[in-house]
Amino acid sequence: MIRVFLVDDHEVVRRGVAALLEAEDDIEVVGEAGTAESAVARIPALKPDVAVLDVRLPDGSGVDVCREVRSRMPELACLMLTSYADEEALFNAVMAGAAGYVLKQIHGSDLVGAVRTVAAGQSLLDPRTTATMLQRLRDQAAHKDPLAALTDQERHILELIGEGMTNRQIGERLFLAEKTVKNYVSNLLAKLNMQRRTQVAALAARLKADQPGGRDAG
Repeated sequence: MIRVFLVDDHEVVRRGVAALLEAEDDIEVVGEAGTAESAVARIPALKPDVAVLDVRLPDGSGVDVCREVRSRMPELACLMLTSYADEEALFNAVMAGAAGYVLKQIHGSDLVGAVRTVAAGQSLLDPRTTATMLQRLRDQAAHKDPLAALTDQERHILELIGEGMTNRQIGERLFLAEKTVKNYVSNLLAKLNMQRRTQVAALAARLKADQPGGRDAG
Protein backbone atom coordinates (compact mmCIF):
# COMPACT_ATOMS: atom_id res chain seq x y z
CA MET A 1 0.00 0.00 0.00
CA ILE A 2 1.09 3.55 -0.78
CA ARG A 3 0.51 5.65 2.36
CA VAL A 4 -0.43 9.24 1.48
CA PHE A 5 -0.74 12.40 3.60
CA LEU A 6 -2.70 15.38 2.18
CA VAL A 7 -1.96 19.04 2.92
CA ASP A 8 -4.35 21.70 1.59
CA ASP A 9 -6.07 24.59 3.34
CA HIS A 10 -9.34 23.93 1.46
CA GLU A 11 -11.31 21.12 3.09
CA VAL A 12 -13.32 20.49 -0.08
CA VAL A 13 -10.12 19.95 -2.05
CA ARG A 14 -8.74 17.59 0.61
CA ARG A 15 -11.96 15.57 0.67
CA GLY A 16 -12.06 15.36 -3.11
CA VAL A 17 -8.44 14.24 -3.42
CA ALA A 18 -8.83 11.80 -0.51
CA ALA A 19 -11.93 10.20 -2.09
CA LEU A 20 -10.12 9.95 -5.41
CA LEU A 21 -7.06 8.24 -3.91
CA GLU A 22 -8.98 6.01 -1.48
CA ALA A 23 -10.90 4.55 -4.44
CA GLU A 24 -7.63 2.89 -5.53
CA ASP A 25 -6.77 -0.55 -4.15
CA ASP A 26 -3.09 0.28 -3.64
CA ILE A 27 -3.42 3.74 -2.00
CA GLU A 28 -4.37 4.67 1.56
CA VAL A 29 -4.79 8.24 2.86
CA VAL A 30 -3.34 8.13 6.38
CA GLY A 31 -3.81 11.77 7.37
CA GLU A 32 -4.65 15.35 6.41
CA ALA A 33 -3.65 18.87 7.43
CA GLY A 34 -4.84 22.35 6.52
CA THR A 35 -1.81 24.31 7.74
CA ALA A 36 1.95 24.08 7.46
CA GLU A 37 2.33 23.84 11.24
CA SER A 38 -0.05 20.89 11.49
CA ALA A 39 1.59 19.15 8.53
CA VAL A 40 5.10 19.44 9.98
CA ALA A 41 3.84 18.02 13.28
CA ARG A 42 1.78 15.13 11.90
CA ILE A 43 3.71 13.85 8.85
CA PRO A 44 6.74 12.45 10.75
CA ALA A 45 4.42 10.74 13.25
CA LEU A 46 2.33 9.01 10.56
CA LYS A 47 5.29 8.15 8.29
CA PRO A 48 3.54 8.30 4.89
CA ASP A 49 5.26 7.28 1.65
CA VAL A 50 3.95 10.33 -0.22
CA ALA A 51 2.93 13.82 0.94
CA VAL A 52 0.67 15.75 -1.46
CA LEU A 53 1.33 19.38 -0.57
CA ASP A 54 -0.51 22.53 -1.61
CA VAL A 55 2.12 25.15 -2.46
CA ARG A 56 0.28 28.02 -0.77
CA LEU A 57 -0.88 27.57 2.83
CA PRO A 58 -2.33 30.15 5.26
CA ASP A 59 0.66 29.99 7.62
CA GLY A 60 3.47 29.26 5.19
CA SER A 61 4.35 27.31 2.09
CA GLY A 62 4.12 23.69 1.05
CA VAL A 63 7.70 24.13 -0.14
CA ASP A 64 8.80 24.90 3.43
CA VAL A 65 6.86 21.87 4.68
CA CYS A 66 8.60 19.72 2.07
CA ARG A 67 12.03 20.97 3.12
CA GLU A 68 11.29 20.54 6.83
CA VAL A 69 9.80 17.04 6.75
CA ARG A 70 12.34 15.71 4.25
CA SER A 71 15.15 16.82 6.55
CA ARG A 72 13.70 14.31 9.03
CA MET A 73 12.38 11.79 6.47
CA PRO A 74 14.64 11.79 3.37
CA GLU A 75 12.74 8.83 1.97
CA LEU A 76 9.45 10.80 1.85
CA ALA A 77 8.26 11.68 -1.67
CA CYS A 78 6.68 15.14 -1.82
CA LEU A 79 4.23 15.90 -4.63
CA MET A 80 3.48 19.62 -4.91
CA LEU A 81 -0.08 20.54 -5.90
CA THR A 82 -0.93 24.06 -6.99
CA SER A 83 -3.64 26.04 -8.79
CA TYR A 84 -1.35 27.61 -11.39
CA ALA A 85 2.10 27.25 -12.89
CA ASP A 86 4.61 29.38 -10.97
CA GLU A 87 8.23 29.07 -12.08
CA GLU A 88 9.55 30.54 -8.83
CA ALA A 89 7.55 28.10 -6.71
CA LEU A 90 8.57 25.23 -8.98
CA PHE A 91 12.24 26.09 -8.66
CA ASN A 92 11.96 26.39 -4.87
CA ALA A 93 10.08 23.07 -4.70
CA VAL A 94 12.78 21.27 -6.66
CA MET A 95 15.49 22.80 -4.48
CA ALA A 96 13.56 21.66 -1.39
CA GLY A 97 13.66 18.09 -2.68
CA ALA A 98 10.16 17.70 -4.12
CA ALA A 99 9.75 14.69 -6.39
CA GLY A 100 7.02 16.19 -8.52
CA TYR A 101 4.82 19.21 -9.25
CA VAL A 102 1.29 19.01 -10.67
CA LEU A 103 -1.53 21.49 -11.29
CA LYS A 104 -4.91 21.06 -9.62
CA GLN A 105 -6.50 21.19 -13.06
CA ILE A 106 -5.13 17.76 -14.00
CA HIS A 107 -7.47 14.79 -14.42
CA GLY A 108 -8.04 12.59 -11.41
CA SER A 109 -6.44 9.60 -13.11
CA ASP A 110 -3.32 11.69 -13.77
CA LEU A 111 -3.07 12.65 -10.09
CA VAL A 112 -3.34 8.99 -9.09
CA GLY A 113 -0.62 8.18 -11.60
CA ALA A 114 1.54 11.01 -10.23
CA VAL A 115 1.25 9.62 -6.68
CA ARG A 116 2.28 6.17 -7.90
CA THR A 117 5.17 7.62 -9.89
CA VAL A 118 6.75 9.52 -6.99
CA ALA A 119 6.02 6.65 -4.58
CA ALA A 120 8.12 4.45 -6.88
CA GLY A 121 11.05 6.83 -6.43
CA GLN A 122 10.73 8.53 -9.81
CA SER A 123 10.65 12.23 -10.61
CA LEU A 124 7.60 13.89 -12.07
CA LEU A 125 9.11 16.86 -13.90
CA ASP A 126 8.77 17.21 -17.64
CA PRO A 127 11.99 17.64 -19.70
CA ARG A 128 11.28 21.32 -20.42
CA THR A 129 10.90 22.06 -16.72
CA THR A 130 14.07 20.14 -15.89
CA ALA A 131 16.00 22.07 -18.55
CA THR A 132 14.74 25.36 -17.10
CA MET A 133 15.85 24.33 -13.60
CA LEU A 134 19.33 23.28 -14.77
CA GLN A 135 19.81 26.55 -16.65
CA ARG A 136 18.75 28.54 -13.60
CA LEU A 137 21.17 26.61 -11.40
CA ARG A 138 23.96 27.32 -13.89
CA ASP A 139 23.02 31.01 -13.93
CA GLN A 140 23.11 31.11 -10.13
CA ALA A 141 26.51 29.43 -10.07
CA ALA A 142 27.85 31.92 -12.60
CA HIS A 143 26.43 34.78 -10.55
CA LYS A 144 28.19 33.54 -7.44
CA ASP A 145 31.44 33.02 -9.35
CA PRO A 146 31.66 35.47 -12.29
CA LEU A 147 34.64 33.52 -13.64
CA ALA A 148 32.82 30.17 -13.67
CA ALA A 149 32.60 30.11 -17.48
CA LEU A 150 36.28 30.98 -18.05
CA THR A 151 39.05 28.53 -18.85
CA ASP A 152 42.24 28.55 -16.76
CA GLN A 153 44.08 30.39 -19.54
CA GLU A 154 41.33 33.03 -19.76
CA ARG A 155 41.45 33.52 -16.00
CA HIS A 156 45.22 34.01 -16.19
CA ILE A 157 44.81 36.57 -18.97
CA LEU A 158 42.14 38.38 -16.94
CA GLU A 159 44.62 38.69 -14.05
CA LEU A 160 47.28 40.09 -16.38
CA ILE A 161 44.80 42.61 -17.83
CA GLY A 162 44.14 43.61 -14.24
CA GLU A 163 47.87 44.31 -13.88
CA GLY A 164 47.61 46.75 -16.79
CA MET A 165 49.37 44.63 -19.40
CA THR A 166 48.75 45.12 -23.12
CA ASN A 167 48.00 42.20 -25.45
CA ARG A 168 51.62 42.24 -26.62
CA GLN A 169 52.95 42.13 -23.06
CA ILE A 170 50.57 39.30 -22.18
CA GLY A 171 51.69 37.41 -25.28
CA GLU A 172 55.33 37.78 -24.25
CA ARG A 173 54.55 36.62 -20.70
CA LEU A 174 52.57 33.56 -21.85
CA PHE A 175 54.58 32.85 -25.04
CA LEU A 176 51.53 33.45 -27.23
CA ALA A 177 51.10 35.39 -30.47
CA GLU A 178 49.52 38.81 -29.97
CA LYS A 179 46.65 37.78 -32.25
CA THR A 180 46.01 34.70 -30.09
CA VAL A 181 45.87 36.88 -26.98
CA LYS A 182 43.43 39.19 -28.76
CA ASN A 183 41.17 36.19 -29.48
CA TYR A 184 41.36 35.13 -25.83
CA VAL A 185 40.40 38.64 -24.73
CA SER A 186 37.44 38.69 -27.15
CA ASN A 187 36.16 35.36 -25.77
CA LEU A 188 36.70 36.61 -22.24
CA LEU A 189 34.66 39.75 -22.88
CA ALA A 190 31.84 37.73 -24.44
CA LYS A 191 31.69 35.24 -21.55
CA LEU A 192 31.65 38.02 -18.97
CA ASN A 193 29.07 39.99 -20.99
CA MET A 194 31.38 43.00 -21.12
CA GLN A 195 32.22 45.40 -23.95
CA ARG A 196 35.45 47.07 -22.86
CA ARG A 197 38.83 45.99 -21.62
CA THR A 198 38.59 48.50 -18.77
CA GLN A 199 35.61 46.60 -17.41
CA VAL A 200 37.72 43.44 -17.28
CA ALA A 201 40.50 45.31 -15.50
CA ALA A 202 38.02 46.66 -12.94
CA LEU A 203 36.62 43.15 -12.36
CA ALA A 204 40.12 41.72 -11.91
CA ALA A 205 40.94 44.44 -9.38
CA ARG A 206 37.71 43.79 -7.45
CA LEU A 207 38.28 40.03 -7.36
CA LYS A 208 41.83 40.55 -6.17
CA ALA A 209 40.65 42.89 -3.43
CA ASP A 210 38.01 40.34 -2.34
CA GLN A 211 40.64 37.68 -1.72
CA PRO A 212 41.54 37.20 1.98
CA GLY A 213 44.67 39.22 2.65
CA GLY A 214 44.93 40.27 -0.99
CA ARG A 215 47.63 38.87 -3.24
CA ASP A 216 50.98 40.04 -4.56
CA ALA A 217 50.80 41.30 -8.14
CA GLY A 218 54.08 39.65 -9.02
